[in-house]
Amino acid sequence: MAVPVAFFAVFFAYPVAAIVARGLKDGAGWHLGRIGEVVTAADVRHVLWFTTWQALASTALTLLIALPGAYVFARLDFPGKQVLRAVVTVPFVLPTVVVGTAFLALVGRGGLLDELWGLRLDTTVWAILLAHVFFNYAVVVRTVGGLWSQLDPRQEEAARMLGASPAAAWRRVTLPALAPAVAAAALMVFLFTFTSFGVVQILGGPTFSTLEVEIYRQTSQVFDLATAAVLTLVQFAAVAVILAVHAWTVRRRETALKLVDASVTARRPRGAGQRALLAGVLATVAVLILLPLAVLVQRSLDGGLGYYRALTHEDGGAFLVPPIDAVGNSLRYALAATVIAVLIGSLAATALTRRDAGRLVRGFDALLMLPLGVSAVTVGFGFLIALDEPPLDLRSSWFLVPLAQALVGVPFVVRTMLPVLRAVDAGLREAAAVLGASPWRVWREVDLPLVRRALAVAAGFAFAVSLGEFGATVFIARPDNPTLPVAVARLLGRPGEMNYGQAMALSTILMIVCAVALLVLEKLRTDRTGEF
Repeated sequence: MAVPVAFFAVFFAYPVAAIVARGLKDGAGWHLGRIGEVVTAADVRHVLWFTTWQALASTALTLLIALPGAYVFARLDFPGKQVLRAVVTVPFVLPTVVVGTAFLALVGRGGLLDELWGLRLDTTVWAILLAHVFFNYAVVVRTVGGLWSQLDPRQEEAARMLGASPAAAWRRVTLPALAPAVAAAALMVFLFTFTSFGVVQILGGPTFSTLEVEIYRQTSQVFDLATAAVLTLVQFAAVAVILAVHAWTVRRRETALKLVDASVTARRPRGAGQRALLAGVLATVAVLILLPLAVLVQRSLDGGLGYYRALTHEDGGAFLVPPIDAVGNSLRYALAATVIAVLIGSLAATALTRRDAGRLVRGFDALLMLPLGVSAVTVGFGFLIALDEPPLDLRSSWFLVPLAQALVGVPFVVRTMLPVLRAVDAGLREAAAVLGASPWRVWREVDLPLVRRALAVAAGFAFAVSLGEFGATVFIARPDNPTLPVAVARLLGRPGEMNYGQAMALSTILMIVCAVALLVLEKLRTDRTGEF
């Protein structure tokens, strides 16, 4: 456990504390009165209000649209189900910059809606809400649907035999069993939308700003570190509360249910109602998931392959190298980040499953999720401020980017590995230890053969999320070594049709890489590797 704790202390807690201290402390001491000044300012109150209500609205809209999909994937069996399951998960592993770009191609200037009906939704809250549903649809489908597929349907059937209507049986039997999963999914969606950055930055324009966007603006444009530090503390406190509630719902989900094999609960659609529901879900997936991705690809191909060819040329503007170099940079960074995330996450997951783990160690489980909610902008800028002196002077090192990306990958590794490690019979480990095996040999010969597929899935998720990390990387990626999300954001920030087209082309490349990684994951996934 010492290695994961040290990693998070040095590369997460220390940079965040450094930027907070830089903003609230000087030679005369701490200026804690600045907290009250910032929180009570009218513009900051507006940001806090918008951040909260758009997250609530996004969560409610996502649940409304995605819960029917959760039922369809859990209870119905139909041709192409596994492929479609992978397709609906593609948006979740896409960088938020690409999500914003896809919706910009759909609802923005010159987008599909603009061309067909003269309708533009960019710089409106509806574009933000729909993009958040697009991004988080799979969270609900996999989290709720994964549990729903393992609930024994005979309990609901028994209630109907006793005279309950279908609605009453679902409300009194199935819904209470699903409640922990629904709550967990809702909290995760709220967390992701509360800390939204790339989507709001691209689609919201100057009109809308979340806490994350405002921290970025105060840090990189206004250079007001005091305000940025206070906003970071506010977001940190909110995320800590969300994660505490999430941990409670997960514990309820793990201990309160008796599950059955998911393979026996899915059936072919029966009756007009189920067929209509399946058709409705397929139509929703086509319009909400496939259409934005298809428009993104189509925009990248306007004029043939010209935008793709332009990526191979250096233009002397926002890039010191041809934009296509970002592909190799991103792959190299993501591979290094995956190795780090798998190593740290596996050690942490193993420690959390030990029987002799104390309460402090178990509490570290919740802390591992903090990098998903704490401002990535703060972490990235904190890297520049904190890691600037020997022996941790890493500002000029390429390795700084994988370290930041690994912070986001570790929670996915832990969440994927924990259910499988907890299912391993502790008696096998004890028997190996009694026979003289060292802890390393016990892991290599007992745990590893049982969890290697889950380990491969964890590595795939770490690779995908590392590939798309933007908030921290935008600060620390060097101009001569941009990543794909950073390159896309730079191109979108420059005027001209060629820059817009190149952004679409790079986003398409990134989407394809993420989709391939996800399809490989779907091949490796087992019922015991869990969901999000």
